[in-house]
Amino acid sequence: MSVTDEKKLTADALKEVAAKMVIAARTAPKARGIDTFEIKTAEGDAISALAEKMKRIAAEYDVPFFERDAGNIMASPVVVLIGTTIRSIGLKKCGMCGFSGCDEKNKYPEVPCVFNTGDLGIAVGSAAAVCMDNRTDNRIMYTIGQAAMELGFFDTEVRIAYGIPLSATSKNPFFDRK
Repeated sequence: MSVTDEKKLTADALKEVAAKMVIAARTAPKARGIDTFEIKTAEGDAISALAEKMKRIAAEYDVPFFERDAGNIMASPVVVLIGTTIRSIGLKKCGMCGFSGCDEKNKYPEVPCVFNTGDLGIAVGSAAAVCMDNRTDNRIMYTIGQAAMELGFFDTEVRIAYGIPLSATSKNPFFDRK
């Protein structure tokens, strides 16, 4: 006879959901099929490092919601990180970034391409949909992405990122917050 505690099952299941989220983000549609993403998961000490960085940002910039979010992610055994580099997609006519086309925009490499940010939104939404399908508590947080970038969690030149903490409790810890 075998008896398994709910906490072990939940921890394993949340890691499995995170893996499915990574796949959903990776396979999300991208403009012209150009993939600018870097996707990772954070657990344990990495989550603690994110929370500490978020607290430092809160103090340095007087943005209390970074500290609030830092407390929230400590209730999460796994966080999915999704970021994008900035790379134009080579259109002759677009202008949605404020420039006449990609050639002009490329003179300003730090200016985001609207397709990079749009693709990122689609990927983050696809990842969050996996949470819905698996009845998993989550919340998309730019504060986590900001801390992950500043901590160097990404291998490439990611310039825009989000984090999605996961939980499976009787009440979603990422909503109804103070």
